Amino acid sequence: MKTVYVLNGPNLNLLGTREPAIYGRHTLEDVRRLCEEASSEHGFSLVFRQTNHEGQLVDWLHEAGQLHARGELAGVVLNAAAYTHTSVALQDAVNATGVTLIELHISNTHARESFRHHSHIAPVARAVIAGLGVHGYPIAIAGLARVLAAG
Repeated sequence: MKTVYVLNGPNLNLLGTREPAIYGRHTLEDVRRLCEEASSEHGFSLVFRQTNHEGQLVDWLHEAGQLHARGELAGVVLNAAAYTHTSVALQDAVNATGVTLIELHISNTHARESFRHHSHIAPVARAVIAGLGVHGYPIAIAGLARVLAAG
């Protein structure tokens, strides 16, 4: 059974109470349940994590890269949150590990402040999903399943 990593960056632990007009009322636990259901549906095991620390995301990408090297990783769904727009280290980690990665955002970052329009992750991502709310997570997992099936 292959594994999907769903990694969430800073402030996503506040989902449900943080700016609900932008991020909705779903909690991170709601997101976890959606990801568990989608992973199960596609025959994947799930590693679901959140951190407010950039280096921790890098370490988790390295961990996912080890699974990738062994052929045990379906891919990574990364909501790097604000680090999307600032972190060359995350871009380097994706490049270094070779993982298949889908960048995900709950809000439509292109409809927000101009500093959110640039992503350091997008150039190394297989796809980018933005603006579908928390429902983008199961879509991203389904996308990884399709990529894997296509070889």
